[in-house]
Amino acid sequence: MEIARLEGATKVYRSGDSDITALSPTYITISGGELVLIIGPSGSGKTTLLSLLGCVIYPTQGKVWLNGTYTDGLSDTAMARLRLNNVGFVFQAFNLIAPLSVEDNVALPLILLGKKSAEAHAAARAALDRLGMSHRLRSLPKMLSGGEQQRVAIARALVSDPPMILCDEPTASLDVASTAIVMNKLKDLAASGKAVIVVTHDQRLIQFADRIIEVTNGTASERTVSQYIKNLESKI
Repeated sequence: MEIARLEGATKVYRSGDSDITALSPTYITISGGELVLIIGPSGSGKTTLLSLLGCVIYPTQGKVWLNGTYTDGLSDTAMARLRLNNVGFVFQAFNLIAPLSVEDNVALPLILLGKKSAEAHAAARAALDRLGMSHRLRSLPKMLSGGEQQRVAIARALVSDPPMILCDEPTASLDVASTAIVMNKLKDLAASGKAVIVVTHDQRLIQFADRIIEVTNGTASERTVSQYIKNLESKI
């Protein structure tokens, strides 16, 4: 099932008298049930591509669809609601609220949406259970390891049951063991039907991918995992 699609989407920023192309015309379809890596060096355009897929920014040119909705011409309010209902975001820095418990952190997005407290907390507990964090409901973020904090952040992104999860360098600050745990949980989410998109420059994550989008100097190219590995080996 198609979740997001870019057709000739570009992003150009104005800097003084110059135009800087962050992303050249890009054609990509993202479907449920797959874990896609967006991989490339720093400054290559990875986060710009992720932001277009998540409708955080508007394209300079081209078209963007999110879960069947063509986004051109949507008001900021309509775009925000579209994001809210269809996209969960996971960040490198976790962005957990220090004074709140794990359960309260995960329930907060639903409470802000106006859900009743009991309903929000029940959904939070279910999301945390899915990520193997039920034993940490009452813990504060500072009591958790980096890998545990990231799993809580994923649960928070998952709590509203969006069809797509976007992750920006989710393993950059994690050790090898924590990286494997987090990526296996994301892989499980993809297997359950979610579209999971992971931006990274970490080659260790290739083994978890169903498909790879390589971004170099603002140009995105789709690769199968085997194609990407073969290209890497040819450079050695």
